[in-house]
Amino acid sequence: MVKTDKKDTTEEKILTAAKNVFLRKGMAGARMQDIADEAGINKALLHYYFRNKEKLFDVIFKESSMLFFPRITGIIESDNSLYEKIEAFCAAYIELLLQNPYLPLFVLNEVNKQPQRFKQKFWKNREQIFTMFADNILSEIQNKKIKSVNPAHLIMNMISMCIFPFIAKPLWMMTTGMSDSAFKAFAEERKKIIPQLIIESIKK
Repeated sequence: MVKTDKKDTTEEKILTAAKNVFLRKGMAGARMQDIADEAGINKALLHYYFRNKEKLFDVIFKESSMLFFPRITGIIESDNSLYEKIEAFCAAYIELLLQNPYLPLFVLNEVNKQPQRFKQKFWKNREQIFTMFADNILSEIQNKKIKSVNPAHLIMNMISMCIFPFIAKPLWMMTTGMSDSAFKAFAEERKKIIPQLIIESIKK
């Protein structure tokens, strides 16, 4: 029988609990005691692993970004057509948010509080990904394959259409009576709907 590393098990339990608490209460509203209670451990043990909730955020965000950014970079650097890249980009983005629905508010909170810290710690040179994508769009315009469009607007439209439903999820579910399972199905549909809308808007 393979023995489970107790340290790894406790740390994973804490990270799972932190995600749940952050999702319910937001970054600002979450307390370390809430996370300890959710994980079923005492607060002293929680502080042994993570000094504060900012440290927890750092680990959770890095974990998610390590999965997301290499995938997005691969999509943008591929030899696929622009339309295929748009489809893959939206699908990957929405999948990330389905798996980590707390991320948009986490990131907005962190950027608004400490923009320089966020840039230095998490963003680094990732703007190059979007510069590469913008160059791809400009190339398609010059080759008369798509309508003339500001690449910044196109990229912003894609990202905002993917993210907004997750930011507005509590209000949307309260207003419409949509269940959590129905929301997930709704988000899955948007993996196809958003690229269709974007592509139709730039087709010549």
